[in-house]
Amino acid sequence: MFKKGSKLNSILTGSCPKCQEENMYVEKNPYKLSHVFTMHEKCSHCGTYYKIEPSFFYGAMYVSYGVGIAFGVAAFVISHIFLGTSLKTAFIAIIATLIVFMPVIMRLSRNIWINIFVHYDKNWRQHIDKNDTI
Repeated sequence: MFKKGSKLNSILTGSCPKCQEENMYVEKNPYKLSHVFTMHEKCSHCGTYYKIEPSFFYGAMYVSYGVGIAFGVAAFVISHIFLGTSLKTAFIAIIATLIVFMPVIMRLSRNIWINIFVHYDKNWRQHIDKNDTI
């Protein structure tokens, strides 16, 4: 399920969607907030450009809405249903969860967005021109 070649592996690890050999982000830790969006220009292994076009990752904003809803629902279920807290406390748990996990949500959204358009290629090495320096 999480093995190399699956979309889920690329989304959860932030690796290149085409070869899954390197991390797309300069800083692996999303909680270093000054570098949360800093990405390599292209993959050093397969040469895939991460910014397919200018403003490419604006589409990730739509994905982040859905991912944020999923995190909020999970916080509500854990807080209100499993722990039996009041609705007010569950609401505070949702807000706290969204604030704490915001860098993770932003990265996951970008990872999902690029994986919609770029697919894993197990033969990516064969597609690289031998004279090309990547």
